[in-house]
Amino acid sequence: MTRKLLGLCAATFAGLAGAHASTPQNIVLILADDLGWMDVGAYGSTFYQTPAIDQLAREGVRFTDAYAACAVCTPTRAAIMTGKYPARILMTNWTPDGRWNVHSPMREGRFLRDLPLEEITIAEALRETGYRNASIGKWHLGGPPFSMPEHHGFDINRGGSAHGAPGSYFYPYQGNWRIPTTELTSQWVVFEDGEEGEYLTDRLTDEAIQFIRENKDRPFFLYLPHYAPHTPIEAKPEMVAKYEAVPRRERQGDPTYAAMVESLDESVGRIMETLRELKLDENTVVIFYSDNGGHWRFTNHAPLRGHKGTYWEGGIRVPLIVRWPGVAEPGRVVSEPVTSMDLYPTMLRMAGQPLRPSQHLDGLDLTPLLDGSGTLNRKSLFWHFPHYNNHRETAPSGVIRRGDWKLIETFDPPGFELYNLAEDIGETNNLYEAKPEIARSLLHEMNAWRQEVRADMMQPNPDYDPSKLGRRERHRREE
Repeated sequence: MTRKLLGLCAATFAGLAGAHASTPQNIVLILADDLGWMDVGAYGSTFYQTPAIDQLAREGVRFTDAYAACAVCTPTRAAIMTGKYPARILMTNWTPDGRWNVHSPMREGRFLRDLPLEEITIAEALRETGYRNASIGKWHLGGPPFSMPEHHGFDINRGGSAHGAPGSYFYPYQGNWRIPTTELTSQWVVFEDGEEGEYLTDRLTDEAIQFIRENKDRPFFLYLPHYAPHTPIEAKPEMVAKYEAVPRRERQGDPTYAAMVESLDESVGRIMETLRELKLDENTVVIFYSDNGGHWRFTNHAPLRGHKGTYWEGGIRVPLIVRWPGVAEPGRVVSEPVTSMDLYPTMLRMAGQPLRPSQHLDGLDLTPLLDGSGTLNRKSLFWHFPHYNNHRETAPSGVIRRGDWKLIETFDPPGFELYNLAEDIGETNNLYEAKPEIARSLLHEMNAWRQEVRADMMQPNPDYDPSKLGRRERHRREE
């Protein structure tokens, strides 16, 4: 009798576990570039106008403690594609070159400039099960001849290259990039064709809608990584004027940046309108996410401290909204920490596929948080950035968050910061000296994690020459 009851319970559990996997869902992943946690109405902004994203939050689940895997873009994108920590696959810096002064005190950790072909991306995993996949927008995970979207499971690539920003947001979208350590420049164009006055965010949305229409009768994965609101800060003049009319004391950021955010929101609205028109909205998952915090020049992250490039919350805590009809409870708000790697196994579940733990080694399926059935079995989250970068107030860093506690170790200059995020979300009170036992425990766990993933560490630089540091770096060291 006991054995029969156990078997019945096991069968019931298996049925519940597979309940979300019966019908493959179309998946639309919209990734904003440099959009801060506070840059959306659903997260508290009263300046940026984001009605479509706010509606998405009402129809889906909003995560308050969602993180990007890195404070700069390429590593976060690699984590999304692979389900692995950037440190595990040596993609810890932005490509194609990063920014390092060879005379700095420390030599940077090694990093790859292309997503390895050996990695099985989420696009490849979905294509194996019959999905048609498109990457429309910023790629920034390598370039030709071996590391474009087409080499990593996408059937279509529109607007993606090795470059992390457009030359311009207006047609003809041209830009020049200075090749590091040389006097040479490389020119690139996001789209070869277009019309005068065409705006890049709108163009990418047009391409995305065309893909949806062409594949409405089969499962599809649309990866829509917008360039916006990354630099160059350019927007439609009539939209900029609306935000310039707001008194300065009432602004959260730059009016042109605000207009870029509104165009991004319009894109979300157009995608949702198309799904409703084609009667696909009830069997299509829509995920909205950002790759890191916003740029300090253009937006204000208060109450969070920091911005893009830093490892305070403003650099890595980002918006995440998931609309999954029939599964994600509308209006649900989740405060459990989640991160970029979690999207891979979650999208597998959305596609009705078994998880691949040996591939998405560091990602966890978010379904229990989306439907309210449980929590994640994760103790801590980690970040590893053994690099210099040219953003304000930045330092090479390692980070661990465990529960409400967060420890930041800076590699250059060496130092530690310890915060209790539940009591101090603005990270104003460094408790490192007041709570030495907690700090030691967190550092011990972070060092063990570094060994597990074989994180490449910074080393003393024998060519260090303080006289050859740039003005900004000299000033940072004198503060």
